[in-house]
Amino acid sequence: MIRMTLAAVAALIPAVALAHDGLAIRDAYARSTNPSTGAVFLVVENHREVECRLTGASSDAAKRAELHTHAEEAGVMKMSKIEGGIAVPAGGEHGLVRGGDHVMLMGLKTPLADGDTVALTLDFGDCGTLPVEATVDNDRAPDESHGHMGH
Repeated sequence: MIRMTLAAVAALIPAVALAHDGLAIRDAYARSTNPSTGAVFLVVENHREVECRLTGASSDAAKRAELHTHAEEAGVMKMSKIEGGIAVPAGGEHGLVRGGDHVMLMGLKTPLADGDTVALTLDFGDCGTLPVEATVDNDRAPDESHGHMGH
């Protein structure tokens, strides 16, 4: 009886390990300031032993989804498209936050209303793809729970 119990426990250990062996998303939300554009913010957790690079995003909610960032140029904050992707370090995380890296949704097919869900797929190249659902929260303050992760 003890041997069967130990065998059952041993059989579950790899499944538990796999649950945290890969990429995970937490705290995904979207917001929009006008009917044609929106943005998605989230935290990417990398439980792998290798760096993964977020190289793109797609969503049926918009004509285009692009990785964007904000940077200061001559004292003015400007948004620009990210070329080359966003590195998520092995065993680490990276926050896509307001005022920093984020997924920009352009050409929204319908306006984003509070409580709606936006489905998107994140492309991590060699690390695979990851489906994400982000709830629209247009009233959320910029630093609620994201902090400055990844910066």
